[in-house]
Amino acid sequence: MSFRIQTVKNSEDIRAFQRLPFDLHGDNEQWCPPFREEIEKIFDEKRNERFRRGGECERFIVLEDGLTIGRFSLFTDPEKDERYDPKLGGMGLLELADKEGIMGEIIKFAKEWFTMRGYHGFRGPINFGENDRYWGVQLTGFDSPNVYGMLTHAPYYESHVESTNPEKFDDLYMYNRKIMDEIPERLKRITDRLINREGVEIRPISKKDLETDGEYIRQIYNTAFSDQVVQEREEEFTGISRETIRQTIQKVKPVLMPETSPIVFIDGEPASFLVSVPDMNEISVKTGGELRWWHLPRVLTIKKKVSRIRPLAFGTVPKHRGKGLEALIWRFGIEQLRIHYPNVKEMEGGFVSEKNWIMRRSLEALGCTISKTYRVYKWIF
Repeated sequence: MSFRIQTVKNSEDIRAFQRLPFDLHGDNEQWCPPFREEIEKIFDEKRNERFRRGGECERFIVLEDGLTIGRFSLFTDPEKDERYDPKLGGMGLLELADKEGIMGEIIKFAKEWFTMRGYHGFRGPINFGENDRYWGVQLTGFDSPNVYGMLTHAPYYESHVESTNPEKFDDLYMYNRKIMDEIPERLKRITDRLINREGVEIRPISKKDLETDGEYIRQIYNTAFSDQVVQEREEEFTGISRETIRQTIQKVKPVLMPETSPIVFIDGEPASFLVSVPDMNEISVKTGGELRWWHLPRVLTIKKKVSRIRPLAFGTVPKHRGKGLEALIWRFGIEQLRIHYPNVKEMEGGFVSEKNWIMRRSLEALGCTISKTYRVYKWIF
């Protein structure tokens, strides 16, 4: 058995890197491909600000007898890596055929790559960029499609990864809720009292003034995630920059569902938010992961046709936690979905650490159930 690992250098290598998931999962009716353009953006030094912050990233394909049977990326991100002891690099976008020994070769290669850069460990799969997508190896939930920003893996991935004797870094849960399920009466009473309290205001994001509301969201998010229940995530959190918010606004504006994305203010100060987007995988599965100009009509009409949404980001500033704001934003979002987007039948999102008991408790009280589990590992050497 002979595997060869090759750096992605040219357009032919890029095609092989992008094509592999289709070869591995194309027969799985639950699999939705990620948009190829979004994957390419990760490796674009002009569009991924992690490069400008001192990061380094390379991607690789694994060959056997001239055929591509694996892929992965390796990267350093000093702002995040050096918060760990020892500092931990990252591995991402892992895909592999069901071949004995392939994961061992990948880990051996990765250890050498990181050793040359003065590292003694790495974690993965994680993403060289956003924290809300392309993380983890899927462990459960194979009977439903992967939602936008998440990957589908075959069940054999877990055994291949664990054959290399990694440590568990974190388990992350995706939560699902049917839109027409009743909101628990207890939460209705809590949120009714809250919305009638003086100084509490809740409103949808303003599509006409996204820059202002984007800055409110950035303030809440940075405050909330710099003070988390989960120490590992808190240590790695570096904050969202104004440039990231600007890029995100440009990206989600065409598909933003403002009525379902509320901001809560307490005495005029931004305190809590929820942002939801259509499950764009309902487009990617029809276009083979492409997003060309001729697909624009699909994008512009998806909000009225989509059957599933992904709550993409949410958070509450620490001093207002435990007051019911989390329940308020979710109730508001669900009720607005029923009014404005009757085709939406369910939502799937969360991407919550198993250790984040506050957020898990809030989602489960709302009637959400765990739909998928993704695991991030670490290797120390």
